[in-house]
Amino acid sequence: MFEAVELGQKVSKADFKAREPELWTALLEAQRTLREAGVATLILVAGVEGGGKGEAVQRLHKWFDTRGVRTHAFWDATDEERERPPAWRFWQRLPPRGSIAVMFGGWYWDPLYRQVRDKAGEAELEREAARIVELERMLSLDGMLIVKLWFHLPREAHAQRMKKRREVQRHIAGVAGEGDTDKQYEVFLRAAERMIRHTDTGVCPWWLIDAEDPHYRDLRAGGILRALMEEHSGRTKAAVPATTPAAARRKQATVLDRVDLTARLADQAYKREMKHCRERLTRLAWRAYDARRSCVLVFEGWDAAGKGGAIQRLTAAVDARLYQVIPVAAPTDEERAHHYLWRFWRHLPRAGYMTLYDRSWYGRVLVERVEGFASEEEWARAYEEINNFEEHLVGHGVVLLKFWLHISAEEQLRRFEERGRLPWKQHKLGEEDWRNRDRRAAYLAAVDDMVAHTSTADTPWCLVPAEDKHYARVDILRTVCARLEQALES
Repeated sequence: MFEAVELGQKVSKADFKAREPELWTALLEAQRTLREAGVATLILVAGVEGGGKGEAVQRLHKWFDTRGVRTHAFWDATDEERERPPAWRFWQRLPPRGSIAVMFGGWYWDPLYRQVRDKAGEAELEREAARIVELERMLSLDGMLIVKLWFHLPREAHAQRMKKRREVQRHIAGVAGEGDTDKQYEVFLRAAERMIRHTDTGVCPWWLIDAEDPHYRDLRAGGILRALMEEHSGRTKAAVPATTPAAARRKQATVLDRVDLTARLADQAYKREMKHCRERLTRLAWRAYDARRSCVLVFEGWDAAGKGGAIQRLTAAVDARLYQVIPVAAPTDEERAHHYLWRFWRHLPRAGYMTLYDRSWYGRVLVERVEGFASEEEWARAYEEINNFEEHLVGHGVVLLKFWLHISAEEQLRRFEERGRLPWKQHKLGEEDWRNRDRRAAYLAAVDDMVAHTSTADTPWCLVPAEDKHYARVDILRTVCARLEQALES
């Protein structure tokens, strides 16, 4: 999840000064419009310690008319608050119509830190998350605009910030000692990931912001607020923003930019590694069968990226009685009559068996999003639905792996032209492939959102460099073997 924002994006001081006036003016105008429309705006600010939450809020106070903004921090509860339900103190500070409230942590901080301190289990966190989702939905239906900003730092940047704080003896907000070590950083991120995943909805999505560079951080936060406030302007009280507008989603870089497309494997090394991986996978598949551990493999990627070839090499190492491959195309009439996940539930493997999906349920947030087959409201809420679906699988003991095969636009064109020349490959190329290629920019944005919302600690996305088919196939087989071994040993 968090790797989608660890892109090291920076904005120079000169660029920041050049872009700030226009954003500042737009935010003031958006604030005025929502005030006149009687729309309340709630900004929830959270993230790792040292991420600059306080600095970002200070900047927002500069950009907004502060006469209409109130900021709240929830530290120790008062006796008055302890005598009432936990949500009471948040209700006391909700913004009236036409104003803006900023909450540090808000209703997220207590359940999050309770889990970090081992005072709450997973079940309690999930119950709290369900309550939060319902509360935010209720407030949104009443016309409130809720914006949730999460400021993230990579491990090294976080350690440096915390070290600097201790050296200058500055106050560390939040809980003393949190984030002081790599272990605590990982514990916090894992708890945060679960909380974000359970509360990241189409109505109230989370925005993950790379906070390493202050200029980029503040422009990104301001840009998100501007886009959402402008979109919300003029909506009726009963209307709910379906999801994040395109203007706010736009980023200069995507998670796919981090994939090393120069990775190669020489022919002799490929033959040697494939032989080893196949023998290893053959043994592991039978071990999984004996242990009654089922496996689900998801293959997504660009057209002509080599999904079919990778599946063929993988299944060649597994006894044909142990697996099935599900090619996913346009839904049939029977499938259209059900929820879109129905056709994937029905093909889940029995204990000890393996199912490989050539395309998958991610079509809802990829092709259906880009082609307009699903409304924005439908594909936006699909992230939560998909995460819940995959949590069912993992919770039952299924070994789930998700692969995205990535190639450059130039390599894709070369493979398309090759398919057009070779008679035995022409059936793989159609008008739809060329049309999808023309919409690559839209698919890049969709893939970036997909990884950000659905790559979790339990079900991470494996982004495979597939410019070289040999390297991609071996990389996939190695990953499958490693995950199967890990699952069988545990």
